[in-house]
Amino acid sequence: MVHMAPWKAFLVIAICIAGFFTALPNVLPNDMRQAVQGMGFLPSQPLNLGLDLRGGVYLLLEVKVDPVITDRLKGRLPGLRSEFRKKGVRFTELNVKGDTLSVFIPDEADRVDAKTVLDSLSSSITSMVALGFNTKDLEVTEDQGRFTVKYTEPAMVDLRKQVIEQSIEVVRRRVDGGGVKEAAIQRQGANRILVQVPGLEDPQQLKTLLGKTAKMTFHLVDDSVSASDVAANRVPPGTTLLYEQPRNPGEQPIPVVIRDTVIISGDMLVRAAGGYDQQSGQPIVSFAFNMQGAREFARVTRENVGKRFAIVLDKDVISAPVIRTPILGGDGQIEGGFTNKTANDLAVMLNAGALPAEISVVEERVVGAELGADSVAAGQVAAIVGLCLVVEVMALSYGLIGVFANVALLCNLVLLAGLFTIFQITLTLPGIAAFVLTMGMAVDANVLIFERIREERALGKGVIASIDSGFERAMTTIIDSQLTTLLAGLILIAQATGPVRGFGVALSLGIVTSVFTAIWVTRLCVVQWLKTSPKEIAL
Repeated sequence: MVHMAPWKAFLVIAICIAGFFTALPNVLPNDMRQAVQGMGFLPSQPLNLGLDLRGGVYLLLEVKVDPVITDRLKGRLPGLRSEFRKKGVRFTELNVKGDTLSVFIPDEADRVDAKTVLDSLSSSITSMVALGFNTKDLEVTEDQGRFTVKYTEPAMVDLRKQVIEQSIEVVRRRVDGGGVKEAAIQRQGANRILVQVPGLEDPQQLKTLLGKTAKMTFHLVDDSVSASDVAANRVPPGTTLLYEQPRNPGEQPIPVVIRDTVIISGDMLVRAAGGYDQQSGQPIVSFAFNMQGAREFARVTRENVGKRFAIVLDKDVISAPVIRTPILGGDGQIEGGFTNKTANDLAVMLNAGALPAEISVVEERVVGAELGADSVAAGQVAAIVGLCLVVEVMALSYGLIGVFANVALLCNLVLLAGLFTIFQITLTLPGIAAFVLTMGMAVDANVLIFERIREERALGKGVIASIDSGFERAMTTIIDSQLTTLLAGLILIAQATGPVRGFGVALSLGIVTSVFTAIWVTRLCVVQWLKTSPKEIAL
């Protein structure tokens, strides 16, 4: 028998009311919206429109690849020194300048061993530049005892491509980690990235998020350097003078001499999150290492109790605490005079990963809507006309229960708008298409139910029995069809990017709301009607 438990009816009504309030900021004037938002239970922003409907921020970024090549070669210097010493090779002038590593071997007898060591730095790569054949990534040349090491042309091409692709992926995770802002991020030219983010009106907000490399490293501090040497910028080889930013306004930066050897790098991080220190209540960034990082961190802190280590972010010392006891858990926190926003922004950047190269802004501007006002107005009129036609057809075809279906349809649109608003999902033309599609799917579910009720009435069953059988027997078909469409939406979310992924998000949410409203809201209306007038139903 058609029945709905009181708690289920209350839950359906509560969900619909919640959807109404979350969608409410989209129809209120700005002054009234700000007044109501002060109550604390409404979303802080209305529905976020995309570049094609509202406009946004346009940035053209340039990736500086050449310093990456220099850093890669410098990273080979410690291992090279160790191998030379193992083989007893005397060497001088071991350094890296630009894209070239060079070393001078004064003793001719050592040059064969030196060439062997340098050749061992190279590894085989398969490059399209080399027509798919294996080639070396480094080439070694000699001129009267001076050896030079450079990347081969195929290796340079592959390295540049890798850096650009990694930069694009990191930018995408920072700007649109959830995939719902529908940001347009794509490569332009040899070493540039085009970024367009809808809804933003201030380019500085985006530049702040992207401007830092977010390369975090841990180094031991060399406290043996005197203050006079630091003032004169005289530091021992293998160390670098950096500065710790003051925590209070008006104070001077604190000089810190760090050892160049990286103890732990940021790629060993598995999690970073903004929070508050339990004792001081100040904003912090907590982090956790992977197993390799945790073991290395435990070893270093165990062997250097009483010494200082520095947490370095983009060549700035965030903190340089003293190691009081070994840190064995692989967890830690960064205290650096953060605000709640800066702590959360740093956590976002660390979770997204470090940019493999420094980027600079070549061009910035605020762009207008890609579609003209006439096109937007025409789209609105088309959507309203389509909705009115659907409502009219349902009412004329199914009478009173068609009206119930229309009520459910309106609830579906309100719930979907509320979800878009509360999660700040960007609405573009593909999103509007998903809106319209879910509208049709919501009505389709009701049509299946009502046609089944018609069949049961044609067989001579009573009103209540027909309605009960209609809902029960149509359920399998509804669930099967909606699950198939939901699967397609989830595939779009997993595989696509930009507006296509946004379409998948809107479609998936629309399926959930349409199933809820088509089954439960319509059922609630029918149950309430049966309690007052159960004699006959016009179909």
